[in-house]
Amino acid sequence: MNYELFSFFMLGVAALFAGFIDAVVGGGGLIQVPALFSLYPDTAPASLFGTNKISSLVGTSNSAIRYVRSVRMPWRAALPAAAAAFIFAYLGSMSVAWLPIRLLRPMILALLIGAAIYTFWRKEFGTVHEPRHCGRREFFRALLLGAAIGFYDGFFGPGAGSFLIFLFIRVFGFDFLHASAASKVVNVATNLASIGFFIPHGYYLPLVAVMMAAANLTGSFIGTRMALRHGSGFVRRLFFGVVCVLIIKFAWDTFA
Repeated sequence: MNYELFSFFMLGVAALFAGFIDAVVGGGGLIQVPALFSLYPDTAPASLFGTNKISSLVGTSNSAIRYVRSVRMPWRAALPAAAAAFIFAYLGSMSVAWLPIRLLRPMILALLIGAAIYTFWRKEFGTVHEPRHCGRREFFRALLLGAAIGFYDGFFGPGAGSFLIFLFIRVFGFDFLHASAASKVVNVATNLASIGFFIPHGYYLPLVAVMMAAANLTGSFIGTRMALRHGSGFVRRLFFGVVCVLIIKFAWDTFA
């Protein structure tokens, strides 16, 4: 097996697993982005980010459609968040070239640790779906949430889906299943916005993107089905595991 075929195979495996994880709790970028950078070290970072976004969009869109068909979607929070996220994800993608990512890592690490501790100690966190806002308050909080996470997702990405789920639960009172469903709508918007910047500028690898998209789609089918079958308890456990892995990853990148 030559190196190119080996790279395709490994990226396919990574995209499959990323699609599964992303469909349930987000964090697929944690798998796909390092795999792309490891196997294509001489490729421009923007092209690798663009390829990742194309793959993610396919899997996330499938998850969003399946959640919409099976879960009563909290549209009043999801749609304003998605609209703001779309705009700010595009701005974030434009900022990749001139904002130093290393300055964000300590802050992201602190936020992840806080989310993990909160989720671990609050055993009831995300187990009951009790939306707590309505009207203008819900609308403006959704806009703010979408803007913040949208910019981060367009600029960097790994962990954005997990942050979305945590915030939909903490701010709006959703359970893990509804928070995961709402996060997929927002993720579709951020991926579309980022692709709207990367593709016109030629920042993607066409063949790699198509292969990874197919694998990501397969993983998203499996992940969404398991989340819908096993409910919020399953999503909560996987969420905590993914956040712990994210903490290790960001700690290594920050202090190594």
